[in-house]
Amino acid sequence: MTPFAIAGVQMHVSALHNNTPAMLHQLDLLMARFPWVQMVLFSELAPCGPLLENASALPNDNERAFAEAAARHNVWLIPGSTFELVDGKVYNTATVFDPQGRLAGRYRKMFPFQPYERGVESGTDFLVFDVPGVGRFGLSICYDIWFPETTRTLTSLGVEVLLHPVLTGTIDRDVEISIARASAAMFQCFVVDVNGLGAGGVGRSCIFDPSGNLLHQAAGQEELMAIELDLDQVRRQRETGIKGLGQLHKSFRDRAVDFSVYDRARFDPVYLNSLGALDVPRQGSRAGINTPAPGTFLAPAPPHADAEVPSYLNGDIPDVAE
Repeated sequence: MTPFAIAGVQMHVSALHNNTPAMLHQLDLLMARFPWVQMVLFSELAPCGPLLENASALPNDNERAFAEAAARHNVWLIPGSTFELVDGKVYNTATVFDPQGRLAGRYRKMFPFQPYERGVESGTDFLVFDVPGVGRFGLSICYDIWFPETTRTLTSLGVEVLLHPVLTGTIDRDVEISIARASAAMFQCFVVDVNGLGAGGVGRSCIFDPSGNLLHQAAGQEELMAIELDLDQVRRQRETGIKGLGQLHKSFRDRAVDFSVYDRARFDPVYLNSLGALDVPRQGSRAGINTPAPGTFLAPAPPHADAEVPSYLNGDIPDVAE
């Protein structure tokens, strides 16, 4: 058995002021109640909220406060993410501190939630780090998990626990939870998915094991989710398969096909290009509706012989000003 205790902090996030003092208070409370916890994860954009105007260069005073807290409590600490300002560009960046308060790494979100997360650049580097004597961990931020290539890469590098801070305040939270569960099963890893409240999301944070089983799901209030994971469960399942069945990583390793869709030089994205620009839908937009797929032809239905063609189909606009 390789036990490791991790806690997710689901808390209210304000968009109007610095949330760092409240996060440090929650961390103190968490460690007072659950002193056996070894790693703590907060939600996406928890320290400063979701407004781009709060972007700043790193390191900053918030990071220094989190580093001191990690050392004081002797825990691995991932204080969600923050908007990082680099040479005039903004990234959505998560930072990892080790139990001595040292910087263990930074991860920049690869898939900002476009077209809504306008002005945020995409990161290009994965972050994988080892907890000595325990196992391998990796970072994925919110929308990243909707692209299984990100989790495939992390777990192919040996990641056993996927740390997934999110900020989801929209009606697709049910779908995101399903994706988190599917990712745990498909990639045989623990998924620790922490959402915020208020400006930080609708809550319902969750933790899944490498069989896709739900270990815990929060509701819509502040909650400290402390749980012990056994990383040997990941190793056993990757060896023998889920319920002694699918050995997914081995099958992927031994695959007979290379997927040309990932090779920009070999794959012609004619269909993808036909989808149009990555823009926010407008009111009343009918883009994509009743549009045939490229390469297909839909013959119009012949009109009935006795049918009268409405004048507006011929371009006439009826007068409704009377």
